[in-house]
Amino acid sequence: MTPVQLDLNLLTALDALLEEGSVAGAAERLHVTAPAMSRSLGRIRRTTGDQILVRTGRTMTPTPYAIAVREQVHELLHQVRGVLAPSRALDPATLERTFTLRWHDSLVALSGPALLAAVRGQAPGVRLRFVAESSADTPGLRRGEVDLEANANLPGAPDIRAEHVGETRLVAVVRQGHPLARARTVTAQQYAAAEHVTVSRRGNLGNAVDDALAQLGLTRRVVAAAPTEAAALEFARGTDLLITVPEITTRTAVADLGLIALPLPLELPAARVYLSWHQRYDTDPAHTWLRALARTALATCEES
Repeated sequence: MTPVQLDLNLLTALDALLEEGSVAGAAERLHVTAPAMSRSLGRIRRTTGDQILVRTGRTMTPTPYAIAVREQVHELLHQVRGVLAPSRALDPATLERTFTLRWHDSLVALSGPALLAAVRGQAPGVRLRFVAESSADTPGLRRGEVDLEANANLPGAPDIRAEHVGETRLVAVVRQGHPLARARTVTAQQYAAAEHVTVSRRGNLGNAVDDALAQLGLTRRVVAAAPTEAAALEFARGTDLLITVPEITTRTAVADLGLIALPLPLELPAARVYLSWHQRYDTDPAHTWLRALARTALATCEES
């Protein structure tokens, strides 16, 4: 036996023949000539090994095989048309779906509530799963385990889309009674002389700040690395430790914890925020809708 090459035109012709019960009727339905429909019937007969329609007097009668597959053929054609048809307009109110989002923890705290409120207002059947970032890069987007990422990483894989959705300057965060809090202007030397805590989910004790200090002939003393900004800020509450973090992501936490954000006395590029997803979702209406809401939530927090 040889594999059958699927021909959707034959499937359409078979559906019309079974519905109309005649070559002429099927030809009229599909707006083709009767000879063309006769040729299609011949191909269907050769493919299936069945006569499909046999003449009984002046009419055509479907064979037992044709009767048995009629509903199946009609349903199959309906499914194929649904797959190949252009995507219908999304109705969020009827959407039932769970999205998994791997966002930087500070972005979850900052923009997560606004995103969740927007989703609940438009699509009560949608659920959001915010999951923690790993200590190492994961293929979650490629595997379909994660729908949307938001962090400072610009993916390099060609099948991962990334959109720049915001940026913010870095600031130095200290407690209100910290010696640097009383200075009108913090110099690079004063900044380097303080004891620091870095923020790194991988536990790195150094980062771009050290490179900038090295260009000025300065070094800093890093006494600890914390996995999240929330944890790092706790170190600063009752000590003279200094934390360097993106201003936008700690704006609320700094005020709530009684901390102060000081301008960074270094020339560093702004911290960028990227929204990332796998290319399989480029034209998915529901995913496109979620990306738009996420983009708005992040941008609104940046401006506030």
